[in-house]
Formats: sequence, C-alpha cells, structure tokens
Amino acid sequence: MAIVTTTIAVTNQKGGVGKTTTVVSLGAALVEAGQRVLLVDVDPQGSLTFSLGIDPEDLDVTVGQVLLGTKQADDAIVITDDGMHLLPANITLTQAEESLVGRTGREQRLRVALDKIADDYDWILIDCPPTLGVLTVGALSAAQRVLIPLQAETLSHRGVGQLLDTIHDVRQFINPKLEIWGVLPTMFDGRTKHAQNVLQAIGDTYGLPVVTPPIPKTIRFAEAPAFGRSVLSTASSHKGADAYRQVAAGLLAP
Repeated sequence: MAIVTTTIAVTNQKGGVGKTTTVVSLGAALVEAGQRVLLVDVDPQGSLTFSLGIDPEDLDVTVGQVLLGTKQADDAIVITDDGMHLLPANITLTQAEESLVGRTGREQRLRVALDKIADDYDWILIDCPPTLGVLTVGALSAAQRVLIPLQAETLSHRGVGQLLDTIHDVRQFINPKLEIWGVLPTMFDGRTKHAQNVLQAIGDTYGLPVVTPPIPKTIRFAEAPAFGRSVLSTASSHKGADAYRQVAAGLLAP
C-alpha cells in the first residue's frame, strides 16, 4: 500500500499564540505513536530550530538555500533528540525571502522541495512565520491541511479573518485541495468564562471546527526549549503533554 504523507501548515499571523510549541509537541506525540515526522521551520527567527536544541547560527545549510534551489532538502535535514527530523531555518531566510519575491514559482518552491522527500515521512508539520507573506503562502501551497493555534484567553481571533482570506486565495489560485483542520485553543484556562466565550465566538463567527482538547496554560511549555526538547520529554506526564497526545490521536484516528 502506498504511503500517504500528510502535510500540515501551522499558522497564525499573530505571534505568541503557541505555533512553535504546537509543531514541536504534536511532532513529538506523533513520533511517540510510531510515526515518521519531519518538522519544517520557515520562520526567519528560527524559533522551531532553537527549540529543538540546534543553534540556528551554527547551520551551514537551511531551508533558505532549499527555497532558492541551491541545495536539496536532504542536504539540510537534521535529526533531533526527540526523534523528529527537522528542516531548519535561521536569519538567512530573510534574504532568501527577499530574493524569492522576484523569482518564478516562488509560492511552489517549498512544495516542490518537500515532494522529493515526502515518501520518507508520514507527517510533515510546517511552522510558519507570524506574517502572511511569501513564506506563509509557500507553506499553505505545500500543505493539505491548516491548523490555526489561537490563544483562548484574548481576542486574538480578530486576525483570523485576514488569515482565512489568504487561505481562500491560496485555494483559489494555487492549492485547491487545502483544507482547514481547525482552530487549536492554546494557553487555555477552562476556569474562566472569557476563555469559553472566545471559543464560542470563533465557532460562531468563522464556522471553523475547534480541535480538542484545548491546550492548557502552563509554564512547562516555556521551560522545554531550554533543554532543546519537547514537553513530552521534559514533563512527560504533565497535562500539557497529554493534551498534545490527544490531539495527535485525533489525527491518527481513521
């Protein structure tokens, strides 16, 4: 039976909503479940790369060269301590992004690069930058699904409409098979009425599915990158780790 690789873009143009934490933790949960996982960092800040214990400044080959066509994805991939493979990024991606603006097929370059290695993985998770520029559009073009992490305790959903417009355009002009998996509530404090109201408002306003369970608010997520590991390694039995295991189980359910 042919292996089907599922590529998920994790995106929200608002920063600080748990995108990178979600990519790392969901990737680790899928590896725990016996899946082969590639994480892709397309944020010039290199937060995903740093979170996995890799100094972005020490890298000779990154996703930037892959997008420019001077290197293959295989040349850049590193293996993390948690068992995920990583296509890393650093600040050179900023120059690559500027160069891509005038290049042919700029939105398709990540998809083309990942297509060449997709058979090696069951899941590819892309950590997008907090913008709706060329890099995010490229990630949406390469993905089959979109996951939108959203901080449940604020009105951070106000930017969701703009993101949905971008997804609509990508569907219409580049990637008609792109689906929205849903909104993942992060930093969730279920004790507050406000958090519950924000979730309700998302469903009512945008008609988007809410991925469950919500990810609880905890300092454990902030501590994990200091060890270069996921929360599933640093606090394995914590409710935050278990929440991501349940989200992963939802993905794996037939």
